[in-house]
Amino acid sequence: MFSLTVRDHFMIAHSFTGEIFGPAQQTHGATFVVDVTFMRPELDGDDLVVDIGLASAALKQQLATLNMRNLDEASEFRGHNTTTEFLAKAVFDRLRTAIRSGDLGQSAKDLSALRVTLAESHIAWATFEGDL
Repeated sequence: MFSLTVRDHFMIAHSFTGEIFGPAQQTHGATFVVDVTFMRPELDGDDLVVDIGLASAALKQQLATLNMRNLDEASEFRGHNTTTEFLAKAVFDRLRTAIRSGDLGQSAKDLSALRVTLAESHIAWATFEGDL
């Protein structure tokens, strides 16, 4: 399996619901480093997994919809705790849509899987991985 990874970051504010979250039930901020790995069993006709420039641009574009927002105010997340795990899946879903719509080029439609890792610090991160 071949893979290509690109990295970016985004900053948010949010709070959590539930005693398990202790002081994080109060509004607080987070800065996430995001690594996205695109995977396919064979390289495309240009010997690429995906165009790195298009992959970087698509990631930046999708993160812009989250960056510098208070996620407690986002209707799309109402009723959910926007944990690191939850947000990894949200980024995955946005990128899957971008791939299907052709934002990463025609050959990206042959990608087989995608892995999104959000690091909330140098000692804690979460990943969502799925088939495309």
